[in-house]
Amino acid sequence: MHRNIQYVLFDLGNTLLQYDAPWPDSLEQAIAALTKYLVDNGVLQHADEFHTAFRTKLQQYYTGRDEDNIEYTSLDSLNDLLHEFGIDHVSFLHLRGALDAMYAVSQSYWFPEDDAVSTLKELQENGYRMGLVTNASDSADVNTLVDKAKLRNFFDVITISADIGLRKPHPSMFKATLDFWHADPKQAVMIGDLLSADVMGANQFGIASIWITRRASKSANQPFLESVRPDAIVNRLAEIPDLENRLPAGMKYFLFYVEKSYGPF
Repeated sequence: MHRNIQYVLFDLGNTLLQYDAPWPDSLEQAIAALTKYLVDNGVLQHADEFHTAFRTKLQQYYTGRDEDNIEYTSLDSLNDLLHEFGIDHVSFLHLRGALDAMYAVSQSYWFPEDDAVSTLKELQENGYRMGLVTNASDSADVNTLVDKAKLRNFFDVITISADIGLRKPHPSMFKATLDFWHADPKQAVMIGDLLSADVMGANQFGIASIWITRRASKSANQPFLESVRPDAIVNRLAEIPDLENRLPAGMKYFLFYVEKSYGPF
């Protein structure tokens, strides 16, 4: 299948970036940093109780966030929990400071994949316009990660669910990105590790899809292995530019294919 591809959309976490820490342990560290900030700044007194309650709130968010595709921001979650503790009218400065303290922990564990920059550079040099389309509950956190990994200059547009209020696979995420260029879905391809959010979401909006499997062995993908079909499957980002190279030189097309040897199909 051939498509005239001009725009390449990327997921962020587990696609361009990898997380190098056990999640439960680092989550505890992050919540502890948030709680400490609130205590140190006189917002909070019952640190242990709040720590437990915030962990529960985050776990509820992680469990339910994909059921309705609505994005609830970390700022809203923190504000709501403080309200439940009878703490109202906390300044935005303190709310943002607490979240920044929390995300500073997780940000220290995110690193770009070893082939991320080289792949983005090659695609950019080949004339493709690129955008980032990512689900995240905090826009500032995403922007910090992008800058930390030195990826910003590759992207014309960065679409974050915290800003849109909806999560992939909701079509609004893809529409907002393509609208930046006034592009047609048939001109774009989406690359990501999640069959539901990235592949299915793109396909339903008429965007071609590439499933990257390097970090795709997760329970979230299991229900979709038989029903969701990407247009191509790769294990590493470095394989993506070669999809184009399979066609005659100078043709601005990708060749999309599925080879059984790549995946669980």
